[in-house]
Amino acid sequence: MKKYTLLFLCLIGMGFLSACASTSKDEDSKLSAEELYNKAYNYLEKTSYQRAAETFEKVELEHPYSKWATKAKLMGAYAYYKDQKYDDAILSLDRFIKYHPGNKDIAYAYYMKGLCYYEQIAGVEKDQENTQKCLEAFRQVIIRFPDTEYATDARLKLDLVDDHLAGQEMEIGRYYLQQKNYLSALNRFSEVVNHYQTTSYIEEALYRQVEVYTILGLTKEAQDAKKVLAHNYPDSKWTAYAAKLLPTEKK
Repeated sequence: MKKYTLLFLCLIGMGFLSACASTSKDEDSKLSAEELYNKAYNYLEKTSYQRAAETFEKVELEHPYSKWATKAKLMGAYAYYKDQKYDDAILSLDRFIKYHPGNKDIAYAYYMKGLCYYEQIAGVEKDQENTQKCLEAFRQVIIRFPDTEYATDARLKLDLVDDHLAGQEMEIGRYYLQQKNYLSALNRFSEVVNHYQTTSYIEEALYRQVEVYTILGLTKEAQDAKKVLAHNYPDSKWTAYAAKLLPTEKK
């Protein structure tokens, strides 16, 4: 008997919740675009990000031609971003960018898309797909809106992005070196030397070039890489390692 009583109470509770949800939907449908937008904004301020995002989407659905619908697209994306639902945020931002390319907030939309990828950057030992996408998104901000505060911040964040990409090249290069796959290792280290010269990995990359060239018996190339390393980073530990590995040529 107790089991059936409990089941009955559960069904009553579910019915009550359903009725509340239905009532809430009916109330929302009676709200103007501005009122619905403000309701979503209140959820946002209270850190109820999921409810905020859903309510901003209602503004779009129920009042698609109002000025509030345009604002709601961007704010909905921001709510998803704060809720760490980056894929949903990016979808909303892509819609905003596609349908409102001339909007006064378009620079912010591009910047926010970059941030969504930026927050998902993984360690250098993991796949760097999001890092690449972040790089592309921030470059768009810098190219399209060079004089904005968003471009300034994007430039700063690109330093970390480049460091991650260089780090992955080094990680793979070291693996190839351990496997004695010297040419593949050299290609990775040279990629860092040629394209990531301002990152924290440049000194090691130059040293690794010296190391691989020495192993391959390419003395001239090893000496050239060593000279570049010593000239630019005379006090580096990697310069000291290179000096031990490849003594200075006698004139």
